[in-house]
Amino acid sequence: MKMSMRIRVARQRGRFSQEKLALALGVTRGAVANWECSDSVLPASARLAKLAEVTGVAYEWLATGRGPMGLAGHAEPQAVEGVMVYEEQELRLLDAFRRLDAVSRQQLILLSEANLPRLRMRRR
Repeated sequence: MKMSMRIRVARQRGRFSQEKLALALGVTRGAVANWECSDSVLPASARLAKLAEVTGVAYEWLATGRGPMGLAGHAEPQAVEGVMVYEEQELRLLDAFRRLDAVSRQQLILLSEANLPRLRMRRR
């Protein structure tokens, strides 16, 4: 996800209009709109840190897209524990897995692991 989209998501998550966020950051509404619509117009680091604080998202996520979106104490994995995902199917599976409850996650893991030997035999 591009930074412009992360800024929009953070603003919406914090339940701010562009105008209210602009007031909280001491900028114009047009500046916020530009950040959300352009990949070449970005806020300065200090302003980005304030945006993260005001909207309640993690600075690292807002600035880089890595790590959990929420602040510390959230159950999501930290960036250092992360794995890069490049394939669309793998990304969809990971997204679905994260939405499952604990019992369903365990069942999916067991099902996947049970199919591993068969998959290896087919590839040979």
